[in-house]
Amino acid sequence: MFGDDQASRALGIELVEHGEGTAELRMTVTPSMVNGHGTAHGGYLFLFADTAFACACNSHGPVTVAAAADIDFVAPAHEGDELRATAVERTRYGRSGIYDVSIRRGDELIAEFRGRSRSIRSTKTKESR
Repeated sequence: MFGDDQASRALGIELVEHGEGTAELRMTVTPSMVNGHGTAHGGYLFLFADTAFACACNSHGPVTVAAAADIDFVAPAHEGDELRATAVERTRYGRSGIYDVSIRRGDELIAEFRGRSRSIRSTKTKESR
């Protein structure tokens, strides 16, 4: 799935690790990602976390999409910062799931994201993507 994600790859997001229900991604904040306050635009941070969430919730096979998500911004990120997004599955039940994503700069927490997923009825699986 990540290999076909043109939006994330165009921003330089890299998939570092992935497993069943988990994913770790890396992104460097570029000049075009900085807002008028000189900090990383929240939309880019949300996209980054959402990409980690997508990788984790699609790791099981069925095509899975976001049903809802929210983010808490804890500290600002700046141009040149290398960020890591770590997604962890909290639970899966039926066709739904809950995933948490932490964005960090080194050991410093930048944002916390929670995504709620829903597997869709599709004939595609991770093997056919």
